[in-house]
Amino acid sequence: MSRRRYGEGMSLRHTSFGLTDDGQAVGLFTITNRNGLVLEVISYGATLKSMAVPDRQGTPGVVTLGFPDLSGYLQRHPYFGSTVGRFANRIAGGRFTVDGVAYRLAANNGPNHLHGGRVGLDRVVWEADPHQADGTSGVTFRYLSPAGEEGYPGELAVEADYELNDDDELTMSYRATTDAPTPVNLTNHAYWNLAGGGTILDHEIEIEADHFLPVDEDQIPTGVVAPVAGTAMDFTTAKPVGRDLDDVPGDRVGYDHCFVLRHRSRLARAALVRDPSTGRSMEVSTTQPGLQFYTGNNLTGFEPSGGHPQHAGLCLETQHFPDSPNQPQFPTTVLAPGEVYAHTTVHRFSAG
Repeated sequence: MSRRRYGEGMSLRHTSFGLTDDGQAVGLFTITNRNGLVLEVISYGATLKSMAVPDRQGTPGVVTLGFPDLSGYLQRHPYFGSTVGRFANRIAGGRFTVDGVAYRLAANNGPNHLHGGRVGLDRVVWEADPHQADGTSGVTFRYLSPAGEEGYPGELAVEADYELNDDDELTMSYRATTDAPTPVNLTNHAYWNLAGGGTILDHEIEIEADHFLPVDEDQIPTGVVAPVAGTAMDFTTAKPVGRDLDDVPGDRVGYDHCFVLRHRSRLARAALVRDPSTGRSMEVSTTQPGLQFYTGNNLTGFEPSGGHPQHAGLCLETQHFPDSPNQPQFPTTVLAPGEVYAHTTVHRFSAG
């Protein structure tokens, strides 16, 4: 075990989190800032294991869903805190074409490809490089995805960086390069519960989006960009998550939709979430064009959901639009050799 302190209150600790089934070592990195926020990340799946944040009384509480040990992450779980890709969200039929060449991916969500496939970036061990600066500590995870992995063309060099600072900001940054044209869409799949327990239906959320992407029965965008005004999808002013749950389009038990953010290509606020019971708030800013808002509809209360019941957490997955490789009207997700995929998302926490 190693422990390093950087300035007043900031610390970074590296410990073992166990071995995978094939004997690979998994590291756990714990970062604490001067205000008592604690971030835990592991090298398996470049995963955000947990985030602890004080409430209005100064009492810390874990505000994410996850598992206490590695065995929970080795099973097929609901992507708790995982880095997902190569392509986050769904690709219809597990098929796409790049430069006239057709590619076939694993169909791991009915007929569709979801979150990178059966063995996506969430199910591999990444190299880890801890780093620090004045008032900031973090870990950069790196993974080299070989050409053909899960059916994707090109070798993809990926970085996922988690950084916590003394201003109570958690920054997630992604970077990738390739040697052949290939679609890339990376995000983190953390489940947030700012109350530290119960459901998220009383959380109040505001989303910086005037439009969303309607989906078909397989959760594939129809290609329409629809206004949120006058619908259950309208979060342009803050409202409780559960207020309009019964009016969500389709045969749903909650939200699982991509919102088209107003501000694209620059770091800007995407959402603000607040839990009235604890006073905790989380402001999410991103450079990504979309935000997938998911309310933990498929959590079962049993394993592999970690015992968490339906609506025990919400996801705010900053990303490009689902099925973009098959929908040319959406912003492109194809990364070419010589280009750099780079996106940043910042979570700022407060309580009051």
